[in-house]
Formats: sequence, C-alpha cells, structure tokens
Amino acid sequence: MLKISAFSKLSGVSVKALRFYDSVKLLEPAVIDPNNGYRYYTQEQLLTVKRITAFKEHGFTLDQIKTFLEEHPLPEVKLKLADKKKELERSILEAQQQLKGIDNRIARVEEADKRQHETPITVRSVQPQLTASIRDIVPRAHLCLLLDELTKYVNSYGEGEGRDLTILWYDHGGTDTDQADLEVAIPLTKAIPSNERVNVRLLPELKAAASLVHLCSPYDDSCLAADQLASWISSQGYVRSDKEPIRETYLTSDKDIYGKMRLAELLFPL
Repeated sequence: MLKISAFSKLSGVSVKALRFYDSVKLLEPAVIDPNNGYRYYTQEQLLTVKRITAFKEHGFTLDQIKTFLEEHPLPEVKLKLADKKKELERSILEAQQQLKGIDNRIARVEEADKRQHETPITVRSVQPQLTASIRDIVPRAHLCLLLDELTKYVNSYGEGEGRDLTILWYDHGGTDTDQADLEVAIPLTKAIPSNERVNVRLLPELKAAASLVHLCSPYDDSCLAADQLASWISSQGYVRSDKEPIRETYLTSDKDIYGKMRLAELLFPL
C-alpha cells in the first residue's frame, strides 16, 4: 500500500489532483484510515492513473473517462471514440476559422498603421459611391444608434460587413448645440431597396477635398482634428465649399478598436 504522497510521486499526478479524482469518484483510494483519514493506494492503481492521463491527453473529460474505466462492449467504445473524433474535428475547424479571423485582423492593423503614418493632411478627390444612408437631426450621443440601425439594414441584404462608415455633417439643428443634422452612410456593391428611413443613393463626387487622417475617440464628442484641418485650409489659401457637408469616415471598424482610439479620415470639401 502506498500513501498518497508516495503514490503521487510514482504516478506523476499531484496530490491535489488525486484528491479531486477521489471527490468525483474517478479514482478512489483503496483504503482510507478511519483514525487519521490517510489515503492509501495500491500499486495496481498506477495502471488506472496511466489510463486516466492518456485519455486526458486525447481531450476526454473526466466524465467521459469514467465511462472508459467501466466495462463496455468494444463496438460501444468505438462509437464513443468516433464521437470524440468528430468533436475534435469541429474544434479544429473552429480554430482554423479563428486563425483566419486573426490573420484578417493583423492585415487590417497593418493597413491602419500604414495609413496613420501617411502625410497627415493632403488634398485629394473622392469618387462617387453608391451608398445606403440615414439622415436625421439627433443628439450627438445618438450617432451610434443611427450607425447600428443602418448597419443592420444593409447587412440584411448581404451588404456592409466590414466596410467604412461615413458621417456627413450638415448644419446643427436649431439652437440646441447638442442636436446635430447628420447623415450616416455605408458604401454598397449593389443596389438595395430604400425605405422610409434608409435612402439608397449615389454619394456625389468631391473634385477636391482636404483630407486629415487622424486618431479620434468614439467615446468623446470633441475632436481637435476639425480645427486643425480648418486652420491648414486657411493657411494654404484654400476655400471651403458650402455646397457639400463635411465628411468623416471611420477607417477602423467597431471590432478593430484597440484601446479607446479609432482611425478616421476627415474630409472638408474645397
């Protein structure tokens, strides 16, 4: 007979694990001294420990292992092993999909890092783009609700997943500075139906726009980028156009925000 400490050393299984195996009736001591509570194991039980360890290495749970320690016809054992194989195959497929997702994230991070280090302010043209959009006068805090409403709508037609979200800032509504007249837009690859809230239209071309790629916080209403871009336009002798609203495009999706900052492009039509 072996004390639990000696059995632990021989088996390579910790005393804590052996006590747990006992509590779940997976491997109970051969004898428990009624006077002092000491646990004793037999040398034959080393074989049971080896079997438990081997099954654990193949990913079986303790409940599943318990059934393998009991007597079962071999065809039944084969079915249990086949079920475990299918389970592992599903896990491998899920892991492969997760790896693909991580690779895509890495690619997007690299692209965002590249754009972040480009020349901060440039003048560029913007091509017309088919979009779905919602325009409303709402409190600034409701911007996320509009974006979520629009995203769900275009996703229902198989559009919009992972695409850049654009906000068009019109004049503020009324005297309440918290109210903003704005339009949220998502680019489309095909025409989808409009409804009473969503307008599918061609977002017009901008022949010239001052562009500032910057980091901003989606949790903060204030952003210094607009003042910075306005000052640059004035210093360079350009004139802002009043025919088109200011555009702000999120270059980082909600899923790709790390920390509190997201990459965005601010566009002032000229």
